Amino acid sequence: MSDNEIIVAEKALPEKLFIVPLLGKPIFPGIFTPIMITSNEDIEIVNQAMENDKVIGLILLKEEDESATGPDDIFQIGTAAKIVKKINLPDGGVNIFISTVKRFKIRKFFTSEAPLIAAVDYLNDIIGKEQKDELKALTRSVISEMKHISEDNPLFSEEMRLNMVNIDNPGKIADFITSILNIDRVQQQQILEELDVRARMEKVLVFIKKEQDLLRIQKKIASQINEKIEKSQREYFLREEIKAIKKELGEPVDSKSSEYIKFKDVVDKLNFEGEIKEQVERELEKFALMDPSSSEYIVTRNYLETIVNLPWKEPKPDVIDMIKGERILNHDHYGLDDVKERILEYLAVRKLKNDSKGSIIILVGPPGVGKTSIGKSVARALGRKFFRFSVGGMRDEAEIKGHRRTYVGAMPGKIIQGLKIVKNKAPVFMIDEIDKLGQSYQGDPSSALLEVLDPEQNIAFRDHYLDLPFDLSHILFIATANTLDSIPRPLLDRMEIIRLSGYITDEKIEIAKKYLIPKSLKKHGLIKGQISYNKTALRSIIDGYAREAGVRTLEKCIDKINRKAARKIVMGAEELPIKVARDKLESYLKQPFFRDDEIKQISLPGMTLGLAWTSMGGDTLIIEAINVPGKGGLQLTGQMGDVMKESAAIAFSRVKQIASIYGVKQEFFDKNIIHLHIPEGATPKDGPSAGITMATAILSLAMAKVIKKNLAMTGELSLTGKVLPIGGLKEKTIAAQRNKVKDIIIPKPNERDLDEIPEYIRKGITFHPVETLKDVLDLVF
Repeated sequence: MSDNEIIVAEKALPEKLFIVPLLGKPIFPGIFTPIMITSNEDIEIVNQAMENDKVIGLILLKEEDESATGPDDIFQIGTAAKIVKKINLPDGGVNIFISTVKRFKIRKFFTSEAPLIAAVDYLNDIIGKEQKDELKALTRSVISEMKHISEDNPLFSEEMRLNMVNIDNPGKIADFITSILNIDRVQQQQILEELDVRARMEKVLVFIKKEQDLLRIQKKIASQINEKIEKSQREYFLREEIKAIKKELGEPVDSKSSEYIKFKDVVDKLNFEGEIKEQVERELEKFALMDPSSSEYIVTRNYLETIVNLPWKEPKPDVIDMIKGERILNHDHYGLDDVKERILEYLAVRKLKNDSKGSIIILVGPPGVGKTSIGKSVARALGRKFFRFSVGGMRDEAEIKGHRRTYVGAMPGKIIQGLKIVKNKAPVFMIDEIDKLGQSYQGDPSSALLEVLDPEQNIAFRDHYLDLPFDLSHILFIATANTLDSIPRPLLDRMEIIRLSGYITDEKIEIAKKYLIPKSLKKHGLIKGQISYNKTALRSIIDGYAREAGVRTLEKCIDKINRKAARKIVMGAEELPIKVARDKLESYLKQPFFRDDEIKQISLPGMTLGLAWTSMGGDTLIIEAINVPGKGGLQLTGQMGDVMKESAAIAFSRVKQIASIYGVKQEFFDKNIIHLHIPEGATPKDGPSAGITMATAILSLAMAKVIKKNLAMTGELSLTGKVLPIGGLKEKTIAAQRNKVKDIIIPKPNERDLDEIPEYIRKGITFHPVETLKDVLDLVF
């Protein structure tokens, strides 16, 4: 018999078969298919079968494991197959073409290891006589449903469809369909083992229904994907058309190209050089190659936008009109002669030098004296742009120097942001509340300001975000602070200090008439003729309600009066014009906060009036002393700081030493506890300048003599009785002026400071310079 001869003889099938285990899926009867044989054991089985009757048994392995080839590893029912042709492959394997013939069941094994040889019984399909019609119906149903699947599935060839129709045996139809459906290997084995044709057809029909459901879902998903693809394709073609049209018109093709062209044009006009040119060109090149949907695209775009919006070009020299500048300063502010003089000096220097190099000024003074508004006036006088930002409470140095671009949401610092806003390289920058800078683990903003405010360093300031040198030397920096104590010394050394003292009553009256009242009238919808203030009323408001150094409380009082006046006008309760007189103030502002007798009542031994300087301006302090029987010593109250406590101890020791000269026996100090108190105990107080005031209070108590009225004093006392100089004399003098003081005792070295105090502030006050405590005591008794 030749190898090419095909014998279909089910009756000639041997009772003993060589078993080939299958890894994938079972092979059903009636199939002609090639099989690749690679393992040596299976090749040996094929060779032995070819030498005998060319029939092998194909049985599915229970688990997909190549090493499992024993009798217990395979199912019991398989398919007998005739080897039609064998082809030896170059790699040592063989490819055989088989024609499967019939189901069989293993009766027993002759071998327990590969190659397996078993005795088998061949199995026939079971068809009941009464099932013929049902099988016909099932067959039609199966073929009909399979047609739907094959129509929608391109994997089903026309040959498969013809085979399915031409098979006339229901069992073979079920076997053929099972072999081509995508069913689990174990489920296919179950169908192979099912001999009842009707049951087999029903199982196949269930699997066909499941396959149809899967195909429906697959079709739905494919439809959705196709819709998206069609939409994106349509949009793509439309965009390409728009690009072509724009190209014909000579316009930028897309938004990215448009932005790139915009950035490139600005950069070319700026004519960068050196490091800046290299960095910007590198960023532009990167931007041109980026995909607009990438995250880096926005970062680079924002960076380039910041660069092109900064004022890189050198500013034009200021056109300075000294007369106009002086007129603007005088128009915007009353008084403040020192500040105006310094600003005019700055303008004169700028005019002579004919450049716009900046300067750093710090305005120090109590709240409400006009520090912030001076910055705006300076900008107007110079004809420059004005930018203000407050650093009060700032704790992150990145607020000054910016964040590095590696961080999400990175931004440049306030300096670069301000330049980007004003679009001018020589503006006036006001840094408000510089004395209230904070520190934290995020850095020290005051240290970050060192580079900004140093004329030697800020010519090449590097912001962390920009990371390019930028010249800040043209900016006029004006900082404001209430006190210099909390400003780091290296930062303070970079600034020129201009002190703004508080206002005396006469100045406040003029400020109210020229600025506060017109501003408040406009704010509350009133016109000039509807309400009027006389000078006596304004003086009473200042003396009774607004004795602080600045004018904010005075402004609030005027606002309160105007609000009540506006209500009266609207309700028609009072005839116009409404006159605000002294006797009507309590109806607008209730009882006054301050009364003359509260401050001037120095009528008992042990009471003295001292002058103090605080961040709120100058102030007056009453120092009280009483003696309590005891073993001697000094008791202090009134929230005194460490320095003030030391001053009190020095004053007490000095008075004890000189008491006998003034007729006070030592027994007084040995048998009494001296209790020294500074009223307003809730307010912290510190400093050495109350030394002579406390000594005078103790001696006044010991001598039982009242000091002169309308007299105040300030000065530090040494242990040997010398009076040492103090600071803030101008502010203290203003406080004395507000409180009707006629005589002020000051240290002799502070005589030089009197020249800085305007004549109108010193008016009515006599200054008494002293060198020792004896000089003080000679004046007060």
